[in-house]
Amino acid sequence: MVTISNTTRKRLPALPFSDIADAVLGKNYDLSLVFIGNKKSRTLNKTYRGKDKSTNVLSFPYEKKSGEIFIDLAKTQSELKKFDSTFRFHLGYLFIHGVLHLKGMDHSSRMDRAETKLINTFLNEKTNHRRTRHRDVANSRRRL
Repeated sequence: MVTISNTTRKRLPALPFSDIADAVLGKNYDLSLVFIGNKKSRTLNKTYRGKDKSTNVLSFPYEKKSGEIFIDLAKTQSELKKFDSTFRFHLGYLFIHGVLHLKGMDHSSRMDRAETKLINTFLNEKTNHRRTRHRDVANSRRRL
């Protein structure tokens, strides 16, 4: 079950959050999805990761069958140009990325393949150029 809370004033696009979560985590997983702003994102990132900056998505597994994902909508919006993406697509990608972390995946080619499969299944993208751009930017960050 997915519980969604939006603590911002930003309107959310229609996305199949429950279907994605069920496909990755199973129908018995209790997931809380919270949409936040930069200030809360920065606080959480500093508290739990030691990084004093906002981040686009944070995933917290609590128990075997429960967890929480926080997505910073302001950060999501600000990244659109960098990823040559739409708000709907980028938000869907970040959610997919977050649920795969809850599933136990780390950044890797295996995670990239899982993301691509889920994107093609749930985000109805006819081409994969946006996914390629996301992977290229993520890989350039890993090399730094």
